[in-house]
Amino acid sequence: MRNLSFFFAFCLLSSLSHAIELDFCVGDLSLPRGPEGYACKDPAKVTTEDFVYTGFRGEKTPNNVFGNNVTLAFSDVFPAFNGLGISMARLDFAVGGVIPVHSHRTSEVLLLVKGSIIAGFIDTNNTAYYKKLEVGDVMVFPQAMLHFQINVGKTPATAFVSLNSANPALQLTPTSLFAGNLPADIAQKITLLSRKEVMRMKQIFGTA
Repeated sequence: MRNLSFFFAFCLLSSLSHAIELDFCVGDLSLPRGPEGYACKDPAKVTTEDFVYTGFRGEKTPNNVFGNNVTLAFSDVFPAFNGLGISMARLDFAVGGVIPVHSHRTSEVLLLVKGSIIAGFIDTNNTAYYKKLEVGDVMVFPQAMLHFQINVGKTPATAFVSLNSANPALQLTPTSLFAGNLPADIAQKITLLSRKEVMRMKQIFGTA
C-alpha cells in the first residue's frame, strides 16, 4: 500500500513538472496542427507582438444572411493561444441579427458590451435556458450544448466570448444542414422539413 502511495505521488509530481516545462508555446503556423495543437515557434524568434492580437479593433459590419459578424481569435489566427487552453471571439449583431444555433467542443463565457440580446442554450433534456441580457451581463454556455444569441434591441449589439480551448471549433446547425454537401433528400428526412423548405434553405446558402 505504501509503495502504491509513492507511485501515485511520483506520477503527480511528474505531471506537474511536465505542465510547467515551458512558459508558453506560440504556435508555428507553418507546420501542420497536431492533436495537441501546433508545434512551438522557435523561442528565439518570439517577440512581444506574438502576444498581442489587434483583430477586435474598430467597427465590424454584419455581413451575412444572419445579420452578424463573428471575429474569431482561435490559435490559427492568434498563435499565442496555442497550448493555453483558451480562445476568444467578438460577436457583432445588426438590428435583428442572430448567432444561430451552434455548438463547440468547449464551454463558453459571454460578456455583452453593447446593446441588448437574448442568449440561451438547450440541454440534452431539451430544456431551454435563455435570458435577455443587458450591457455588463455575463452568461455561460456549458460544454457542447447547443446555444444561440439574438439582438432584440433597437441598435446594433456587441459581445465578447471566451472559450476554454485554443481551438474550440464552431459548428452552426443551419450551415451544417444546408450549406454543405448533405443531399437535399437526406436533409428533408432528418429535419422533417418539406422539399420546398429544404431547397429554399439551400438556395439561401448557395448550394441548391
